[in-house]
Amino acid sequence: MHEPSKVAIAVNELVATKDSPPTSCPVDHALLQRHGGAPSGTQPNGELNPINNIPQLAQAPSPGQKTALPLERTMSSIPKTNAVGGSSARPSACPVAHGTRDSSAAAAKSDQWEYPSPQQFYNALVRKGWETPEESVEMMVNIHNWINEEAWAQVRRWEEKHDGGSRSMLARFQGRPQDLSPKARYHLMMGKLFPNYYGSVKPFDRHDWLVHRPVLKDGSSGFTAPSSTQKYTEHRYVIDYYSLPDDAQGNPVFSLDVRPAVDSVEAVQDRLAEWWKLKKETWMGSGSSTPTSDSSPGFSVRVQ
Repeated sequence: MHEPSKVAIAVNELVATKDSPPTSCPVDHALLQRHGGAPSGTQPNGELNPINNIPQLAQAPSPGQKTALPLERTMSSIPKTNAVGGSSARPSACPVAHGTRDSSAAAAKSDQWEYPSPQQFYNALVRKGWETPEESVEMMVNIHNWINEEAWAQVRRWEEKHDGGSRSMLARFQGRPQDLSPKARYHLMMGKLFPNYYGSVKPFDRHDWLVHRPVLKDGSSGFTAPSSTQKYTEHRYVIDYYSLPDDAQGNPVFSLDVRPAVDSVEAVQDRLAEWWKLKKETWMGSGSSTPTSDSSPGFSVRVQ
């Protein structure tokens, strides 16, 4: 019911690899690899990170690596709850463990999610058995981070409709690339019956994001910072990731369809209200022009 946002990425040197299998991260990493794609057979072992229960990825170069990659990590704008380390959900599906052995304790206490360094990102791809052009890793990390930020911006747009939503936090997330969402399945079915009205493109990935919305006691003064005693309500969001045809300049375009999962009456009401709003804008011709963000060089975000 919510129209997906389109993320256009101006990186002409990164060309789609159509036959590559889907990845389980917000960015289709295979889609961003021009020179790689063949399994290398090299999968270094990693210890499990106690924070997120996924393999640790050291900052040390992988065997055979020729290019020195940056070790610096970028702090995201996505706040997280203190409860993230105790989640019993499946491990995060991003191929990079967003933490190292030395930073696990600090990560558990951090107020924001932290993105992997280019070296960690490269180690993750090597561990998955994919030969990756080392010179493209930094751009791949930038794209990975940028699409995560756009996904969170869309979650916030839904959350801010509710009290406490402006202070919501991402508690955990789960990759489900093999599980079609009900909406994606419906559109695929309708695309076969009515190809002129429905798209028939299958999403290359799906994520479920679990968001904690603080329960405010006394308006805005009832919550000041993440706390183990703060009461939350939990809300699940479904994100479908699509790869669309390149834009007029030949840049790859990704589409994010972000909406609340239909787990509650509130979520149903939110989605119906958004659907009705979009219908009225269409009928009355009052839809606003497509917003564009250029806060990162070489990237633009367009929201339909």
